[in-house]
Amino acid sequence: MSVAREAICRAQAIQVHAIARLCKVRGHTRWVTDEVALGLGMTRQAAAGLVGAAEVLTTRLPRLLAAMEHGEIDLHTAGKVCDVTAALSDEHAREVDERIAGRLAGKDSAKVRRIARDAVCAVDPDGYTERAKRRRKDRRVELVHAEEGMASLWAYLPAEIASAIYARVDGIARKLKTKDEDRTLDQLRADVLADLALGKHEGLPGVLAQVYVHVPIDAALGITNTGCELAGHGPIPGKVARQIMHDPNSVWRKVTCDPASGAVLDVGRTRYRPPAALGEFVRVRDRECRAPGCRRPAQRSDVDHHRDYRRGKNGHTSKSNLNCLCRRCHRLKDVEGWDFHLNEATGELTVTTPTGRQHTTRPETIFKPNVESPDKSTKDNSPDIQEPPF
Repeated sequence: MSVAREAICRAQAIQVHAIARLCKVRGHTRWVTDEVALGLGMTRQAAAGLVGAAEVLTTRLPRLLAAMEHGEIDLHTAGKVCDVTAALSDEHAREVDERIAGRLAGKDSAKVRRIARDAVCAVDPDGYTERAKRRRKDRRVELVHAEEGMASLWAYLPAEIASAIYARVDGIARKLKTKDEDRTLDQLRADVLADLALGKHEGLPGVLAQVYVHVPIDAALGITNTGCELAGHGPIPGKVARQIMHDPNSVWRKVTCDPASGAVLDVGRTRYRPPAALGEFVRVRDRECRAPGCRRPAQRSDVDHHRDYRRGKNGHTSKSNLNCLCRRCHRLKDVEGWDFHLNEATGELTVTTPTGRQHTTRPETIFKPNVESPDKSTKDNSPDIQEPPF
């Protein structure tokens, strides 16, 4: 499979160069899209996207195109970076291209998009904040009718609000998923959302939205506006993070971080009854399901004993033997042919598939630590909470 994928990536890179060459020969007229559409047997809309990507890759993102030529990423994945950098100047786009070069091989498209988005925030923090502010004005709800008596209700919302709504709906659905319940979790979530919106359901006691917002101390104090992240989403403007922190009725929980090391310093507990300290630490540390390619937030995942004492594997309850796995990946761990290995010294989780291919992840720091001028006194006085290796 990997050999075939590399061949596809290289072939798509050849196609990109060919389309870019055609655009240059035709003087970059709008009719190039029609020519590409007819030549490749695709719609004009699809051809327009292909032409746009070809011009961006050959002019603004040459290192990304080189990764395609080396068989590391395909055109679909490269398109994610094109989308994320679309609002940048040519200079900033090339800077992002340099920052992410060499970091994309083996990553899925969602991970690549996240890497690119982090780079965009780093090279153009003010622009990112201003664009985020404008985007919030575009919030809306749309109804899209489908076939066989179905329809989609689609909402475009600020990320922290959408995340909190989903967390509440998911929490109620999981409470209702008993052994006597025939509905799937997807069906339950849909029914819960409908009942809440129609006023038929008022929620369940003890089920509240719980979404983590990671905030560096300097951003919390208003010194900077960078480094803030919404768990499961990515960067958010510092102003939004501070509004969440200072709202006494907030349903979001702040995680304060050391800007020098990226380590967790404190987890806000002003609204919820805190869970077991160790379980909470593991969820905050891991942020998401640790299985490669999975993006389910850690607070909606299981805290798993990697070596299970009950199965005679001498497992112990400590942060070095615990990691977060969503329910599906937790079950996958026990499927014959799959192997999950947690390196307790480094925190790396290596998953081996039935074909013998290995994929490794490790808990990432909330944001890039300030390695240029670390404050050793701050590090020495910080709480006994470690970042990997543990």
